[in-house]
Amino acid sequence: MLSLPENLPQQCFDAELLGNSEASWAAYREAIALAQELLINHFAAQSQPYSGTSPEDLAATLDKFNYFPKVGKNLQQVLHTTAKIILNNSVVVSHPACVAHLHCPPVIPALAAEVLISGMNQSMDSWDQSAAATHLEQQMIREVCAWFGYGEVADGIFTSGGTQSNFMGLLLARDRFAQKHLNWSIQQQGLPPEASRFRILCSEVAHFTVRQAAAQLGLGEKAVVAVAVDTGYRISAVKLQETLEALKQEGCLPIAIVATAGTTDFGSIDPLQVISEIAEKEGIWLHVDAAYGGALAICDRYSHLLRGIDGADSIAVDFHKLFYQPISCGAFLLKNRLNFELIKLHTDYLNPESHAEFGMVDLVTKSVQTTRRFDGLKLFITLQAIGQKQLAEMIETTIKLAQATANLIKDDSDLELVNFPTINAVVFRYLPGEIELANSINQQIRLTLLGTGEAVIAQTQINHNVYLKFTLLNPHTTLTHVKEILQRIKEIGQVLSEK
Repeated sequence: MLSLPENLPQQCFDAELLGNSEASWAAYREAIALAQELLINHFAAQSQPYSGTSPEDLAATLDKFNYFPKVGKNLQQVLHTTAKIILNNSVVVSHPACVAHLHCPPVIPALAAEVLISGMNQSMDSWDQSAAATHLEQQMIREVCAWFGYGEVADGIFTSGGTQSNFMGLLLARDRFAQKHLNWSIQQQGLPPEASRFRILCSEVAHFTVRQAAAQLGLGEKAVVAVAVDTGYRISAVKLQETLEALKQEGCLPIAIVATAGTTDFGSIDPLQVISEIAEKEGIWLHVDAAYGGALAICDRYSHLLRGIDGADSIAVDFHKLFYQPISCGAFLLKNRLNFELIKLHTDYLNPESHAEFGMVDLVTKSVQTTRRFDGLKLFITLQAIGQKQLAEMIETTIKLAQATANLIKDDSDLELVNFPTINAVVFRYLPGEIELANSINQQIRLTLLGTGEAVIAQTQINHNVYLKFTLLNPHTTLTHVKEILQRIKEIGQVLSEK
């Protein structure tokens, strides 16, 4: 039988755990200080947004590691090795030429918050694991709800991002429809016999997570009905109404409409006011995916683009996009908090109902996650340190840049502009002399820039044609940077055209 000493020397773990001892504090300070130095020197100070290392070479280097050594090494040695291989070969999101995805440079106050979050390691599922964190998150959610015009009965929860928030919106829409129209509890009884007739409507350029959520909710991707968009890549309200009528005549049961405030490729915003009126008239749950465009709510100059969003039953908003928070940080907002009852669960060891008698709020009842990080602290510290006004100015700077970029492309005969940006995404392509070569050449342009590490740009596809995309989230990116990238695109395109 294994026996353990009664008084195991506490100090033997001081270098491994943050605790109440001088040795522990010294070890922590040394580790954090070295991590800071390496992050600055091997990541933030890089002159290019990527090293240019090929996927094959990177994989070969990382394949050599012993990932689970029985005996650990000196932490300084481990961190230096990590810097050499990982930091030096990561995508530098803060570089002005990193303009591919909805992948933002994080603000410094939020990075400071991350140190606190990781050190405290609060778990946001129950009050007795988070205490003050629970109350701060609840208050932050109230403030965010107010940004979107939600009233006193609204509520929400911080999430990992748009994927989880969109899932929650459709989860509640599905369960609410079954309860209200079929007198059926999906939580207790599973899917009703009518579930095969459930339908979710969204635009044909809506985020893929609408289809993903439908599949995960047991409805299948076939439950999602794509509605045509107009020339601005916004859902057509006329087509939406026609599609609703056709579905009802076919015996289908429309349970939700998903509107988008900021499509991934174009930043387009659906006509939220009209869609809200349609959803209300039809008695259908409206979820707005504002993961990208939700940040416009704090911009006086652009908040009107979200007019009508307060009519939504639920909203997804991401803070790790245009709010410049480190990944991950998002929120799911609910117009009527009573709808959280549809997924509410209690378990004796975690969130017993008796907690309410002592004023303990257990947030696990509003989330599809159990263990969850205290990500609300990042947004709190950011807003306290930077303020809403300056944050809005950062966002507006990138929108102005996108508009100027679109004008540059529009006036260049070697390039073709697809959209004039609503937010800060610009889709375009290089036009070779032989148009049938456009797809392969544009694809190769992107790979060439990535292979040299000069720029990280995105690629998308429209009607089987390959296009390039700038997602201009970085306030440090200027028109000069954009001109340099466009010039390189044309130079590479010309060389490829002549081969």
